[in-house]
Amino acid sequence: MRTFGLIGFPLSHSFSQKYFTEKFLREKISHCEFRNFSIENIKELPNLIQKNPSLCGLSVTLPHKQNVMRFLDALDSYAWQIGAVNCIKVSQNKGSKGSLTGFNTDVFGFEKSLHPLLKSHHTDALILGTGGASKAIAFILDKYKINFMYVSRLGNKKNISDEMLSYNDLNEQIISETTLIINTTPLGLFPNISSSPDIPYEYLAQRHLLYDLNYNPEESLFLKKGKEKGAQIKNGLEMLHIQAEEAWKIWNS
Repeated sequence: MRTFGLIGFPLSHSFSQKYFTEKFLREKISHCEFRNFSIENIKELPNLIQKNPSLCGLSVTLPHKQNVMRFLDALDSYAWQIGAVNCIKVSQNKGSKGSLTGFNTDVFGFEKSLHPLLKSHHTDALILGTGGASKAIAFILDKYKINFMYVSRLGNKKNISDEMLSYNDLNEQIISETTLIINTTPLGLFPNISSSPDIPYEYLAQRHLLYDLNYNPEESLFLKKGKEKGAQIKNGLEMLHIQAEEAWKIWNS
């Protein structure tokens, strides 16, 4: 049996186990299983690997996309440049601990799902949140020469970047001029569906594109508020499908 899994905490929101279990059945892929490994502290990872000798690959979700990196033996170029990992290839060898290689497949998922929606006026963006997922978003925006600023509850105090705003900094001018807004925070994610990033939604218009990395519910409060103002909206489900298939390629390469 080849085992694949997901590490993160909590995992009640995750689609991965259902996605891969259905994939194995649909594509008649035998001798494979996908399991959720709920670990609150990333220090549990070495023990998890040791206790599961059939483990071949892991997906990584909140809150471990960055703190997992110190436990890995190698990084691919994207993961190294981005500074975040959402996919691990586990090479287990008899009589040794094996090796762990980190990848970032979020970049493929985000780029392929965002690109068809981009218009000429999407020249400036706000990235809501500064966690591991935000780093892949920034990488792709930079690739497309889209100017961006991070928005954090702590603003510049977090020392992530000089280009950092707090939610209190957002005003009519900033929202009106920044027509691409991407939510990378868990705000609005099931079961906390009544929450949303604290931006001034009243200044949104048809020119705006709101992208939410969350996918459960299908239309988050963040997206609903944008839709009410005529903005184009997109959730993160397609991105997740694409990054999952990229992970499957890596695990089987």
